[in-house]
Amino acid sequence: MSAIVMVSNHRESGEEIAREVASRLGYTLVGESLLEDVAARHATTVKKLQRAMAGDRSLFNAVTRDREKGVVYIKAAVAELLTGDSFVYHGDAFYMVPPAITHVLRVGVVADADYRVEQGMEREGLTRAEAEALVARRDVELARWVTELWGKPAWAPSLFDLRISVPSCSVQEASDLVCDAITRDALRMVDTSIKAAVDFVLASRVQLALLERGYYNSEVEADGGKVTVTQVSGPVPKGKLTRTVHALRMESQQDAVGPIARSVEGVREVEVHIAARRPPRALLVDDEQEYVTTLADRLEMRDIVSEAVYDGKAALDALDEQEPEVMILDLKMPGIDGLEVLRRVKAEHPDVQVIVVTGHGSGDDEELALRLGAFAYLRKPVDISTLAERIAAASETARHHGQALPDPDGAPDPDGAPGSGPGSEP
Repeated sequence: MSAIVMVSNHRESGEEIAREVASRLGYTLVGESLLEDVAARHATTVKKLQRAMAGDRSLFNAVTRDREKGVVYIKAAVAELLTGDSFVYHGDAFYMVPPAITHVLRVGVVADADYRVEQGMEREGLTRAEAEALVARRDVELARWVTELWGKPAWAPSLFDLRISVPSCSVQEASDLVCDAITRDALRMVDTSIKAAVDFVLASRVQLALLERGYYNSEVEADGGKVTVTQVSGPVPKGKLTRTVHALRMESQQDAVGPIARSVEGVREVEVHIAARRPPRALLVDDEQEYVTTLADRLEMRDIVSEAVYDGKAALDALDEQEPEVMILDLKMPGIDGLEVLRRVKAEHPDVQVIVVTGHGSGDDEELALRLGAFAYLRKPVDISTLAERIAAASETARHHGQALPDPDGAPDPDGAPGSGPGSEP
């Protein structure tokens, strides 16, 4: 038998459809309980797990590693869930299911922004401005999560077997579509799909074992009992002595990681690689030259390479010559203002992640910046550690996005609701 995983940008609609489908098929319904079980098992909180999926790194994440821990904990729970069948899961962990596991039906439930705003006002008693801000933030967080995982928009058609638009499609109609789709021959548990699920489980268990021993930057792949671990290190230091110490530390890690991986049941063979992380590259865009010079020096102390320009036109010209991974953008500048720069950057250079840092922006400016695709919105004076964390996260997203193959299905509709009609299938 098969299983169903669902995600939605309007929680209530997705939950209603998931409950109806589970009831009709006699499947087990799994939703918020997945995160509750993970929180109880690993002595954390559901809120921290949700923040991990939103790409949120707290000020103290470099010490606590809550974000890295949360992602690995959730991944391990999803892997264990996939060892069974006959369940309907609804939630953002949907995106962790590898594409190679083909006996799982992937369903996206998408509501347009106006409907979500109206529902927020009606169900939660929010003002229109509050509801619009909540919808914008949800979209930004989900986009950040999916881009980091797959380098694609959250509603890219290739991520789904079935997409359903609400409220144009009723709960009953949506359930009919899902129940019909689950009978497809393509969703049968064939050998290749079963192997992919087994490999995913093993890789997740190894990654969890490494995490529990303090190795937070491990990428793990499994293939029939053979496990490949890539231990990602920080940038290689510049000084001769510090380079030597760094090399010895990496060699020590390489020696330690192998035995930990081999201790996991099911592992037959282990390969360990060390990959040095390139320093993030940022373009600073601000008309306050003294501020930018000081900021560049402080970022350099944190192994972030930066260049500076002092107006919007210069920023756009710089992008035409060489794309940085991250742009740090002020809003109020002479000539082309920050919001217009942001709009053009996301249209012409979508891989560049933009962090707005401003002392003049309003709540409306923040909402618009997030809607236009800003990775983060920070207010001056900004804590340098917080900014460095955001730049590192944005850099990782840019690299993942830049390495991803173009989506053969094209971009989603401008309102974030791909497809047309009550449901669409590839």
